[in-house]
Amino acid sequence: MNNAPQTTLLLPYHAPWEWQQFHDHFALRALAGVERLGREHYCRSFRLGTVSGWFRVSPQPGQNALALSYSASAIPCLAELQQRVRRMFDLDAEPQRIGRHFAQDPYLATLIARNPGLRLPTAFDPFEQAVRAIVGQQVTVKAAVSISGRLVARLGEPLPAADGAGVDRLFPSAAAIAGADLAGIGMPGKRVQTLQHFAGLIASGALHLDLRHGSEALIERLCALPGIGPWTAEYIALRAFGAADAFPASDLGLLKAPLWGADGIDARQLKARAEAWRPWRAYAAAHLWHNYSQR
Repeated sequence: MNNAPQTTLLLPYHAPWEWQQFHDHFALRALAGVERLGREHYCRSFRLGTVSGWFRVSPQPGQNALALSYSASAIPCLAELQQRVRRMFDLDAEPQRIGRHFAQDPYLATLIARNPGLRLPTAFDPFEQAVRAIVGQQVTVKAAVSISGRLVARLGEPLPAADGAGVDRLFPSAAAIAGADLAGIGMPGKRVQTLQHFAGLIASGALHLDLRHGSEALIERLCALPGIGPWTAEYIALRAFGAADAFPASDLGLLKAPLWGADGIDARQLKARAEAWRPWRAYAAAHLWHNYSQR
């Protein structure tokens, strides 16, 4: 089958929207073989049910839209592909509405005014993001990407007919991770057990990653699993689904943002202050992370 891109669609958004934020996000996290980042584009492989392929997005100068190109294999699932890409790049957010919510906040108003277009970069695939969150427990982003890359190298399937898209592997399936020998992968044994237990539940259908009952219900389900605590669960809700009110209050980047001064803030204090930011706490987190990155 010729897997070349058949067309390009435009995905509109409400301005402002910052390509640089997403470029910087993926520059730190892109997995070789699965994702490829250029100065003005992002490309990745994907699997939706029995369909696999690739897509590429790029900002359009002078237009409030992203261009989406895709492999011919994506045509049967094009509606879902568009929906996921829109969520991934947070194209349905209403920045002016969110900005008004924070406009009088004594802590965030300045950050919001400085960067009104910040959004919530999220994952294309919730399972992949959950794996990366578990792998990333108590390690740096760089270390987590390295370990996730080893999972892809060991267990990722080749992408059929990649056609020079720059990506050639699929992220490993839940069944592959659950049943693999992960000796030497670079994680403590307990974390390997957590990851494989989680993957086994997903593979068997005993656990579903979705927001059908709301983000709080998902967080509660995840926290009930061995080895998954509030930070991991909240981070999965935020990064896997763009849950607007998810807030991993114990995250180092949130606690050490320059906004709080040289000594930072403790998780209990931050959680209390974040109550005023509902129902947009995840966007507050995005601004605090951006603030942390500028330190």
